[in-house]
Amino acid sequence: MDRQKNRPDHFSPEEWDIRCDLAALYRLVAHYRMTDLIYTHISARLPGREHHFLINDYRRMFHEMRASDLVKIDLDGNRLDNHDLGQVVNKAGFVIHSALHNAREDLICIVHTHTRAGIAVASQSCGLLPMSQHALKFYGHLAYHDYEGIALDTDERERLVRDLGPSHRAMILRNHGLLVGGRTVPEAFDHIYFLEKACDAQIAAQAGGNDLVMLPDETVRRHTADQYRHDEIPHYVDMAWTAALRLIDPEHSDVWT
Repeated sequence: MDRQKNRPDHFSPEEWDIRCDLAALYRLVAHYRMTDLIYTHISARLPGREHHFLINDYRRMFHEMRASDLVKIDLDGNRLDNHDLGQVVNKAGFVIHSALHNAREDLICIVHTHTRAGIAVASQSCGLLPMSQHALKFYGHLAYHDYEGIALDTDERERLVRDLGPSHRAMILRNHGLLVGGRTVPEAFDHIYFLEKACDAQIAAQAGGNDLVMLPDETVRRHTADQYRHDEIPHYVDMAWTAALRLIDPEHSDVWT
């Protein structure tokens, strides 16, 4: 389906493409049960020096998100769209996402979740354990940020940026949940899918009551992490994204409107 044929005149083709991808990602996050009612957010930065970005209209559930529902805001939280004055932007979402979009120009898309497994691992002093292949995707590339309360204080932005650092694309928010960034929307989906799977596997293994087998060899851990960063990986990420889109049936849904 040509998504551009449904593009409203007030959106550029470039912005509409990003809106369509972001709306699809919201629906995929819902499909994989990573949602928390209307809470948590996924955002995408738009092209340009202004660092404008798209975030969800707080009135919508993730499974019903459409490209036209997304709200364009600036780094100060000001809404830039005037075609729907009823849209609502959540302040906590703005604080977290504006911090990272401003500081990390390499990260186009930011995903934040509050899943049961993610919160459980975020509440463990050990953090994510090197006990699965999924976990090793993030080995040596995972940041942590201590809980400071609901993210309404703009002062927290500098500490979020500091803790994520200049190169990490995934972070565990202690006692809170998970956060990932991607250089593309498909890459952000890949990161959150496998970080959630790693957390889910850890909690399931711990629930078994037996001693866990860790991957003790540092060389193996780092080798596996490096394998996830091979030059061919983005190609597979894009293939998985294209296949995943069929789960939300974009040919017959209203996601592109």
